[in-house]
Amino acid sequence: MGHDSGRAIGGTTFLHGELVLWIIEAKSLPNMDLASERMRRFFAMFRTCDTSFGKKPKASGRHSMITSDPYVSVCLAGATVAQTRIIANCENPLWDEHFIVPLAHPVVKIEFHVKDNDVLGAQLIGVVEIAVEKVLSGHEINDWFPIIGKFGNCLKPYPEMHVSLQFRPVRENPLYQHGVGTGPDYLGVPNTYFPLHKGGRVTLYQDAHLPDSMLLEILLDGGKVYQQGKCWEDICHAILEAHHLIYIVGWSVYHPVRLVREPTKPLPNGGQLSLGELLKYKSQEGVRVIMLIWDDKTSHNKALLKTEGVMQTHDEETKKFFKHSSVRCVLAPRYASNKLSFFKQQVVGTLFTHHQKCVLLDTQASGNDRKITAFIGGLDLCDGRYDTPEHRIFRDLDTVFKDDFHNPTFPVFRSIDSGSVKGFPKDVKQAATQNLVCGKNLKVDRSIHTAYIKAIRSAQHFIYRENQYFLGSSYYWPSYKNAGADNLIPMELALKIVSKIGANEHFSVYIVIPMWPEGVPTSNAVQEILFWQGQTMAMMYSIIAQELEKEGLSDQYHPQDYLNFYCLGKRDAPSSESSAQLNQQTDNTALAQKFRRFMIYVHAKGMIVDDEYVIMGSANINQRSLEGSRDTEIAMGAYQPNYTWAGKKSHPHGQVYGYRMSLWAEHLGKLEDTFREPQSLECVKLVNKVAKRNWKAFLDDDYREMRGHLMLYPIKISRKGTVGPLPGYETFPDVGGKVLGAPTTLPDILTT
Repeated sequence: MGHDSGRAIGGTTFLHGELVLWIIEAKSLPNMDLASERMRRFFAMFRTCDTSFGKKPKASGRHSMITSDPYVSVCLAGATVAQTRIIANCENPLWDEHFIVPLAHPVVKIEFHVKDNDVLGAQLIGVVEIAVEKVLSGHEINDWFPIIGKFGNCLKPYPEMHVSLQFRPVRENPLYQHGVGTGPDYLGVPNTYFPLHKGGRVTLYQDAHLPDSMLLEILLDGGKVYQQGKCWEDICHAILEAHHLIYIVGWSVYHPVRLVREPTKPLPNGGQLSLGELLKYKSQEGVRVIMLIWDDKTSHNKALLKTEGVMQTHDEETKKFFKHSSVRCVLAPRYASNKLSFFKQQVVGTLFTHHQKCVLLDTQASGNDRKITAFIGGLDLCDGRYDTPEHRIFRDLDTVFKDDFHNPTFPVFRSIDSGSVKGFPKDVKQAATQNLVCGKNLKVDRSIHTAYIKAIRSAQHFIYRENQYFLGSSYYWPSYKNAGADNLIPMELALKIVSKIGANEHFSVYIVIPMWPEGVPTSNAVQEILFWQGQTMAMMYSIIAQELEKEGLSDQYHPQDYLNFYCLGKRDAPSSESSAQLNQQTDNTALAQKFRRFMIYVHAKGMIVDDEYVIMGSANINQRSLEGSRDTEIAMGAYQPNYTWAGKKSHPHGQVYGYRMSLWAEHLGKLEDTFREPQSLECVKLVNKVAKRNWKAFLDDDYREMRGHLMLYPIKISRKGTVGPLPGYETFPDVGGKVLGAPTTLPDILTT
């Protein structure tokens, strides 16, 4: 290895790979609590104060003495990438903690911030700095380093820290060289909590419901035909056929929702019931029915206090509905670990949620056996989620959508911490053996983030993803670099494209997001999320443009030849039919109803890699979903071992390919032969041509039929990678709100 282990972009060195790190120990740390200890002793002389004034003293040698409670944060480019546990009352702490840290950071140096934990916040003791040039050699560094004061001054009594670290670049790691799941000995995503499960069966769903013969037939390898699933209809039949248990976990579950509204096969007795009545019906049959629903602290159903809650998840209504039944419905607040400070416990409990969506039940296996089937993903069993590939906006509001019209082989992965799950080990070394990350006093499972990184780094041809939110890698944003959205996903995608440009290979990234996030587009929260999203886009396009210029290709290729953002919209033909719900106009929707157009809200959270691997779940691409200590999430990844590029030596046409083509048939109106090769520049240009035409049809005063629903996101990208609004369309049509948003005074932790 040499100094080429790092990647230079725009004159900045990026560390792209893994940092294998041991934080071993420190010695001779200063006593940062000396002042409070002296004060405690002074008051103790007069017996007017006890140990609760400061920290409880612990024996240290012959004397009771309080001192620093040290821990270490590892920082690159302002982002914290690892933290040790806190060792209380110790000036010579022994951590001996091991980390494997994924990096995609612009780096001048690696910083180890040694801090003293206090009730009111941490106090910096000092910093160890290691220049990036030392790390780039690829050799192991194992040594003692002086801990320097924050102003570069020497500390007394000359504290030091012992660390060991070694950098492994992506390009030299064979794990990422041949795609996903290559070889019979593939063990899945490394450094994740759950092991790889082989021999399972996965059904992929693209909408809550999909009527028969609505989409075109998609041919797979071996003469097979892709079979589209019918999600809510399948869930309903599975509930009806359950013998022993039905467990439902949800951010929101609303009991009046009907799962089957346009049946494609006969429904057994009970299938016509609402979700709530259906679960009561099964419980009365003797099936154990348990529901675990996020408890929104802002919703209340008390005699003198009744509120819907900020998120309007209907948690109190649903609990009340099941109150006197044999269905056990539990509202679960997002509890923080009691090892966090009181202030942080309040932040976690108020701002963050349980965001997982799962239905687990027993279903028929071979013979007379039963098996456990899990439905997981981004689709809540609540109002506003039922839809079909037509995406009807103003039709069937009094029938199919009555009282439900709302427009605002596989491993398992999670984002969750020890404050929200039982069973995580307390011992740091035992936690490390289970691939849990230790952060101060928490044990954290960040395997969703890890799985996305591994999949992106392994990608060889293209990536297609749909997400409700898309923001991250704030440490390299044009501005607001300290916003705290430090997840690596946007940077990993940009660096993947950069690596392919450098190798003279084409690589395509397609990202579908909502036109604006859930909520009123002019509101502060939505505007700030849009601003973060714009910062993310600008960062990605800038990196790609710089690489094209570096390779002398900026005149030949445009950044949008590699990376594109899309949204979905629908325009209904003019009609004289009226609906009671249409007459309830507001200022924000009057124009949308006049032109019979509106965005289609993207609530999906998934990614397809090279038509051979798929990740689906509840996690968005933002810090809330990926940090592990904010919202709780669950996801799964899946691939077919016999349908990989490495195995077939050609483009695999298995279930993942069929799923992606089915989505494109829905979004693009029909299937072109070019869509079979989404990695090609020809495909990118054709998709963009259709999406651009659809945007114009969506905007025209006179109705023009759209081809599908996919539209280019309304931004303008220059050859230099700068991002701005489309001229004349700085705000969203009909409803207002800046397309690229605006920063606000809201706490960053709320909107990232």
